[in-house]
Formats: sequence, C-alpha cells, structure tokens
Amino acid sequence: MQILDVQHPFFRPLWRRIAVVVFCLGWGAVELRSNEPFWAILFGALGVYCAWQFFFVFRQKTDKAKGPDQ
Repeated sequence: MQILDVQHPFFRPLWRRIAVVVFCLGWGAVELRSNEPFWAILFGALGVYCAWQFFFVFRQKTDKAKGPDQ
C-alpha cells in the first residue's frame, strides 16, 4: 500500500487530477508568501510530483480486457 496511490480510480476524472495539482502548487505559493520555506518546498514538490504522475505517467484503465500481446 502506498501513501499516495496516483493510479487509484479516484483520480480517473481529469478535473480531479488538475484540482490536486493546482491545490498543492497553490498551497506551496501561500506558504512561500507566508515566509515558510519548509512547507513551501514540501507542497511545491508534491505538486510537481503529482503533475508528473497525473499528466505524463498516468494510465487510464479501459473496461475491455486486453491480452498481453496487445
């Protein structure tokens, strides 16, 4: 079990993936503005990680069963 399973079906809709990335990056900006560099780096890194996983690595699961040769 992972702490943040980015392949979970909850993240299938695009709007949820966008919302998570925007929230994390936005919160990192708020923390940076509040002069809290630790939390800014933490949330900024989480936002970048989520963006990478959701928009470059994320695999949509299809309902059709595909064989290993397809």
